[in-house]
Amino acid sequence: MTDRTAAGAAASRDDARALLESLPDTLPRDEILAINSSDSGIHTIRTYEYNGWTFTLPPGVFKPGDTSRIVHARLLDGTIPVKGRSYAAMGAGLGVEAVIAGTLGAREIYAADIHPDSVATAAGHYRRIVGDRPDTVFRPLVSNLFEEFPDSARLDVITFNPPAVAARTSDDPTVVRNVCVGAGIVTRFFDQIVTRDLLAPGGEIHLIVSNTAELKRIVGHGTDAGFRPEILHRQTWEGDDCQAYLFKLIRHDAA
Repeated sequence: MTDRTAAGAAASRDDARALLESLPDTLPRDEILAINSSDSGIHTIRTYEYNGWTFTLPPGVFKPGDTSRIVHARLLDGTIPVKGRSYAAMGAGLGVEAVIAGTLGAREIYAADIHPDSVATAAGHYRRIVGDRPDTVFRPLVSNLFEEFPDSARLDVITFNPPAVAARTSDDPTVVRNVCVGAGIVTRFFDQIVTRDLLAPGGEIHLIVSNTAELKRIVGHGTDAGFRPEILHRQTWEGDDCQAYLFKLIRHDAA
């Protein structure tokens, strides 16, 4: 008799191993620094336009870049489904993901960030653009990853564009917080999800990470933690060797 469950699990592990082996190595430090060397003006007041919305960014709040817009686009077009679901925007920043989820009718939205001014900014933009929705609960939350999430939280969708760049690109702690904390922030992200059983049945993680980070280590840790990765999108840019990947990860037992 064939054990189809065991066979399916083995196939999933083989697929994950093949995906991991296909990923590029982390870029050399000099290339990482060249890609991340631009002055973001993070200590100034800025504005950001997206999907017809205008966002104001106070000093210290991260301005979305190309990789953030990959997540935003997939939320808008339904590739990352949030309607009627419990959704956590990890690293909420100025609040674009929360606003998109609110306009699309998410049932519950956690806009979480370690930076209090970012959470306040995201909440202000959400209330101005989305407002009160009878079928949506909005939960702005200052939290180091999931540390301040309630024990009752069970999430259908989590998105995360982590500051995982492998080389220290600045001595400015604000830049470090937004760009180059390193791979450890993502390994802790996976560990907390597993330890606290934060994913609802059928729940999905949508993670974006590039080869400016320890890409293979990060995805390998997620696989070892019990998640099956799938590549939803791969982005490259002319003029450098950066490759960014949007991964969908689900629990092996839900595959």
